Amino acid sequence: MLKLYVALENELLIVTRRGSAWQSEAQLAGLPIQCLAADPRRPANVYCGTFGKGLWRSQDSGASWTPANQGLSLDQVTALAVSRPGEANGQGTIWAGTEPSSLFRSDDEGSTWRMQPALLAMPSRATWSFPPRPSTHHVRWIEPDAAVPGRLFVCIEAGALLRSFDGGKTFEDRRPDSPRDSHTLRTHRLAPGWVYAAAGDGYGHPGRGYAYSYDGGDTWGFFGEGLRYHYLWGLAVDPGNPALVIVSAARSPEAAHDRARAESTLYRRLGNAPWQEVTAGLPDPSGTLSAVLATNETEPGVFYAASNRGLYRSADGGLSWERLGVQWPEPNRPQALVVTGEP
Repeated sequence: MLKLYVALENELLIVTRRGSAWQSEAQLAGLPIQCLAADPRRPANVYCGTFGKGLWRSQDSGASWTPANQGLSLDQVTALAVSRPGEANGQGTIWAGTEPSSLFRSDDEGSTWRMQPALLAMPSRATWSFPPRPSTHHVRWIEPDAAVPGRLFVCIEAGALLRSFDGGKTFEDRRPDSPRDSHTLRTHRLAPGWVYAAAGDGYGHPGRGYAYSYDGGDTWGFFGEGLRYHYLWGLAVDPGNPALVIVSAARSPEAAHDRARAESTLYRRLGNAPWQEVTAGLPDPSGTLSAVLATNETEPGVFYAASNRGLYRSADGGLSWERLGVQWPEPNRPQALVVTGEP
């Protein structure tokens, strides 16, 4: 069964596909949800991070939820991820990032947590700062490498893209040519060494919103040809084709996140071609906040997008989109999107 988990500002929307119909239900009402993750080996295990209310865990595909904060000393959870099995007694390691920036690890499906102190020893830490709240910063994204066990990327908003080769025991500080404000980072099981980043670096520096590495983060390049908007937020890669990438982009942070100034769109890139804006089936960029994007390993060529204008699906590699027929709470701004299950 196909399930979509959409983190909204004050609830979790769970969308289920039954045949050709889509059904939705709301959970965790009133919680300020920030991030989501699901275990690829045990997709019934879903994790939800909130801003100020800690971490919540479901072991029945979202039907029920319980707090899971033993050892998690900070309650503003801003990023979650699950490593593929094999790193912790055959189970996926659960990662949680917080504000202020700290990294926690669980090897027992979220029952207990322990801090990974090496993250806080980075020399660049003194320069980390989140512009809307410059006195603090947070972990924006955690990416366990889909192809290389033990390799882990952590994005600090804003100030650094950090890399670990030993499952978070030690970290390498930011590379001089890496993006400083990565919002979404992806790796691909079919392309060892490939790393993709949607970043805010392009705001004020056109051409630097999309960053890529083909050597596991040793060196980085930027590509902006075809982009009209350069502040990138969401990013997803076709599970069956690592050369097909979709990003969400806005002209500025305000256009990406402020309803009064919202203006964003999606772009598609295949191989070495320039970026192409995709509009078929999508709402007008004016009034649209930057979408969060996701794919499902069992659906090559399929992409999902969630914005304040609804939930959308593309079955042709991002060329055209359809709005899913589910009740959509408005106004609302999706914070995260996770897709699990078989179509």
